[in-house]
Amino acid sequence: MQLQPWILWGIDLFAGLFLMLFWAVIIGVMYMYIADKLQTKQAIRHNYPVIGRFRYLFEKQGEFFRQYFFANDREELPFNRAERSWVYRAAKNVERTIAFGSTQPLDKQGSILFLNSAFPISDHIHVAPATVTVGEQCDVPYTTDKICHISAMSFGALSRPAITALSHGAAKAGCWLNTGEGGLSPHHLKGNCDLVFQIGTAKYGVRNAEGHLDNEKLKQVAANPQVKMFEIKLSQGAKPGKGGILPGLKVTEEIANIRGIPIGEDSISPNGHIEITCVADILDMVAQVRNATGKPTGIKAVIGDITWIEDMCEEIALRGFEHAPDFFTLDSADGGTGAAPQALMDNVGLPLRESLPRLVDLLIQKGLRQRIKIIATGKLVMPSYVAWALATGADFIASARGNMFALGCIQSLQCNKDTCPTGITTHDKRLQRGLDPKDKSTRVANYNHFLHYDLTMIAHSCGVNDARQLTRKHAHIVISSGVSVSLDKHYKHLIN
Repeated sequence: MQLQPWILWGIDLFAGLFLMLFWAVIIGVMYMYIADKLQTKQAIRHNYPVIGRFRYLFEKQGEFFRQYFFANDREELPFNRAERSWVYRAAKNVERTIAFGSTQPLDKQGSILFLNSAFPISDHIHVAPATVTVGEQCDVPYTTDKICHISAMSFGALSRPAITALSHGAAKAGCWLNTGEGGLSPHHLKGNCDLVFQIGTAKYGVRNAEGHLDNEKLKQVAANPQVKMFEIKLSQGAKPGKGGILPGLKVTEEIANIRGIPIGEDSISPNGHIEITCVADILDMVAQVRNATGKPTGIKAVIGDITWIEDMCEEIALRGFEHAPDFFTLDSADGGTGAAPQALMDNVGLPLRESLPRLVDLLIQKGLRQRIKIIATGKLVMPSYVAWALATGADFIASARGNMFALGCIQSLQCNKDTCPTGITTHDKRLQRGLDPKDKSTRVANYNHFLHYDLTMIAHSCGVNDARQLTRKHAHIVISSGVSVSLDKHYKHLIN
């Protein structure tokens, strides 16, 4: 049987392409072999040319395979699959129930167990959440009934569409959005949400030529009605003792103009405010910002050594309670960031489980608990974590990474590389195209809605109308013996 000419032509073409591909592979392998043998920077590649390259490939892909194939639901860090799954389902407004039994080990040391009441509050009885006012003595105090808010994320660390989505999402949810230390961008303003303007150690957006606070620029920012409060960042949980780090590859022309820095150069903030050398200086800066803006002004810090807070309380007692910060944003040592030295991220500062009860009890001792509102932040992405923070003594919580998950973050751990595959932390236009601000803003709003909804459900189970009524007597913590004791009893020794 004679083959048709077009079939013979196809066979010849296929054979030709195969031969070209074969020789391309041979030449490529030979090139890699020679290159590996000649280089001396990587011993594995030199000693095992070509094959040694697979070691680096497997190392790079290891995070992916652990996340999706090998890690159990409750063991992965910094956030496990069960936590991420709840946030994704809440953000998408799909079924949030689970079946058969909990995968949470209930006898694990540190586990929090809430005490259900014999007389739970009916879920059909809606009681409006209590409102809380921050800065009652300010010219323009801020009042909100929302408990959960969006923590500091700057334009620069996050992309334009991500900030835009967060702004619209915060407006829909009725919560505030913290600008982060990168200054106030047009994208923060797009959704017309409430904003907390953060003043980092570099003071982007409110600095003069010498790097000090500029009162006129403070007044210009405060003139925007969306800016409700000012937060002076003393330290950050993921990198205590180190200022903000924005790699130069993420410093675009727009970001450089907003921050007042050179394009393409690393944005490294000082590790402390040049004006602050003691607790008196902290109160002086709080007073300067509050007087210039007329709006509530607080501080943000991660606690290590707590003596400086004791000293600050004593200084407040000398000056008068009106000189106290209006709020204290307490960050956790297990907080997140776009880029930080591993030595600091892994080893410095106290986690929220220890620092929050210490701070609350100290302010109670000093008679300042009602004067200074407490905002807890650091891995509080689940309703149960928020309930613990409220029971321990916080007034509000703020979450950054929870809202990043709502935006679609897959925990690829590439925030510092400008290669984020979901477009959240990259300024690569191609990667940003997959992040639709309209769709993602709805997911941010959904997440914050169901965070409050399930938080209220826990409160009702404990027999109280409002989650703000939760106390340490409503929860137990599992200790080393595998049994639990009340938070009230467990925390009593912390500041004694």
